[in-house]
Amino acid sequence: MCTTCGCGSDEVVVTDPDHHHDHDHHQHEGHVHVHDDRSARTLVLEQAVLARNDLLAEANRSWFAEQRILAVNLMSSPGAGKTTLLERTITDLSAELPMAVVEGDQETLLDADRIRATGCRVVQINTGAGCHLDADMVARGLKVLEPRPGSILLIENVGNLVCPAMFDLGERAKVVIMSVTEGQDKPLKYPQMFRAAELMVLNKIDLLPYVRFDPEQCITYARQVNPKLEVVSVSATRGDGLDAWYDWLRDQR
Repeated sequence: MCTTCGCGSDEVVVTDPDHHHDHDHHQHEGHVHVHDDRSARTLVLEQAVLARNDLLAEANRSWFAEQRILAVNLMSSPGAGKTTLLERTITDLSAELPMAVVEGDQETLLDADRIRATGCRVVQINTGAGCHLDADMVARGLKVLEPRPGSILLIENVGNLVCPAMFDLGERAKVVIMSVTEGQDKPLKYPQMFRAAELMVLNKIDLLPYVRFDPEQCITYARQVNPKLEVVSVSATRGDGLDAWYDWLRDQR
């Protein structure tokens, strides 16, 4: 369950708006202290969920290290081109670099079917009402997927620029994919996502002649949020800039 937005079906954050105590308002030495029990309970549950996830993520990370697997968490808003980038990457690099894919979506096997058509091993995780993958979901997926030692595991997270940034999966690196069909101010509106990422892939640059989008301004905004952020600009369909993306993957290994 994602306590940051209330999604998910396994657990529910229950807050009682009619729950009041006589001690909700205390006055000491001229200062009034207001206790918000609802916020406190929600915060404690958030911390517990994230702490449990972090423990599971560390177990994943240790297993990846033992197996010499490079795990990369790909995150974006819906429609930014994650799956197309994966298809092209697998097609171009699979002879050089063994790969496997974890696909995360709320419903359907559509993206997994696209990846399977490339000949790559893939497992689909459907989160239902959930808006992100978590470390436990990935661990369960790995038991089915059984990625080869020394391979690259590409995890396509659920399309969402908020919650996936908060949940460690045990990956080596987080990558945020953004397309030029989105607003160039996305890094300012969703700073946690861009702050958490090591790399921003600016996709669909083949569409720049047809949209109002300033790539340099977008990159400036992204580096205001995260000065260490690396950036590559690509067209996953046409092939522009993909060598830089592939070199980044090779360097991570």
